[in-house]
Amino acid sequence: MRTLFGRTSTPPAVFNETGIPNLMRGLPGKFIDFNKYISRRFDEMLPEKFRVDGQAHFRENFAPPHIPDSVFVYDVGGGRHPLLSAQEKERRGLRVVGLDIDRGELMRAPRGAYDATIQADITQYQGCETADVVICQTLLEHVADTKSAFSGLASILKKDGVALLFTPSKNSLYARLNLLIPERLKSKLLRLLYPELAEKSGFPGRYHRCTLSEFEEMARGQGLDVVQKRAYYYSEYFSFFAPLHVLWRVWLWVFFLLAREQAAETFSMALRKK
Repeated sequence: MRTLFGRTSTPPAVFNETGIPNLMRGLPGKFIDFNKYISRRFDEMLPEKFRVDGQAHFRENFAPPHIPDSVFVYDVGGGRHPLLSAQEKERRGLRVVGLDIDRGELMRAPRGAYDATIQADITQYQGCETADVVICQTLLEHVADTKSAFSGLASILKKDGVALLFTPSKNSLYARLNLLIPERLKSKLLRLLYPELAEKSGFPGRYHRCTLSEFEEMARGQGLDVVQKRAYYYSEYFSFFAPLHVLWRVWLWVFFLLAREQAAETFSMALRKK
């Protein structure tokens, strides 16, 4: 986290470039860091299932075994944060197309990450069934019509091709709050509480039909079989205030006992086209 008051010979500005009062970056910042530390220590006491970072697991463990060398890949919604680095793409002989609704996001991707780019809305896009693998991480929670997005993803895949999805669940508490808090306020809170995430966010969350069971239903409707799935029960959104984080963890544990994988904060899926 960025430091708050630095030593300076001139008085600090009343507001910083993010619109957050600079006075919020002194003791409050240390208070937030301390609470994050306490939250992490509490999490260390929980079973391993409740400590796995979903997105890190997707990128490092879940997705790689489903991406063979020398295949044709579409990264849908990856924008400036593609799953595969330019170096890995080159080393493994992969051909990667980046598809995103925002041309600016595609242009900000690391040099050489994509062999070609397509600016398109996946809910309206129809491909030519040419890809061996389609990657789609942290995108589907932002679309207004998830069923149409599944149709777009399926249209890109050839027979026996695999779609790799990672998505936050609409059943998570932070997703429910995300739908209630105005976008401008959310942006300021994110920059204050989690500045390291601020540059990775910016698109409104909709969470339309974003649960494992609904994804399975939509996948079957597009001729996609579930090859593998994984539910995750961890996030850091409430760690800025340890008592709230602990209460949320207790609630999640109860929810898990009642609903199992439907209590997931996030989830990964591998789907094969028939």
